[in-house]
Amino acid sequence: MAIVYIGVGSNLGDRQSNIDRAFAFLREDEDIEVLAISNLVETDFEGQGPEQGKFLNGAFKIITDLLPLDLLSRLKAVERRLGRVKAQGVNLPRTLDLDILFYDDVVIVDGKTLQIPHPRLEERLFVLDPLAQIAPDLVHPRSGKTIQDLHRDLLHHASSLKPQNS
Repeated sequence: MAIVYIGVGSNLGDRQSNIDRAFAFLREDEDIEVLAISNLVETDFEGQGPEQGKFLNGAFKIITDLLPLDLLSRLKAVERRLGRVKAQGVNLPRTLDLDILFYDDVVIVDGKTLQIPHPRLEERLFVLDPLAQIAPDLVHPRSGKTIQDLHRDLLHHASSLKPQNS
């Protein structure tokens, strides 16, 4: 059984309901056992692209015998069930986004459809905030740092970029 951490986000429609329904669908899947769920955090859109509404983001821990690409296929099926449409372009609004953040200590760097650990997760508070709630001592297999350390480093970096009042 693999221990897997999944990131979840929604910024279209009833965001809370979208995420609740996604958890329900995953709990119904006989090949997935949900072990832990973070609190949800509301965040502004980060990145390039059209202006968007706020996201609800969270993370959860599962165990599964599914291989990474098979798990990805199941996650994409849940996204489609909840109305996500494969759109042209990146960083577009979405009813639901499910991402594999970590899959045991597997590293897939140049996969066509999947990279593990999820690229840029160490640069995103909307990923690290919820992940730090459920897996503070999880070690990133590439950097060797814990989630707690990555989270603290990013918070420190973000605060150093804010303008100082004089």
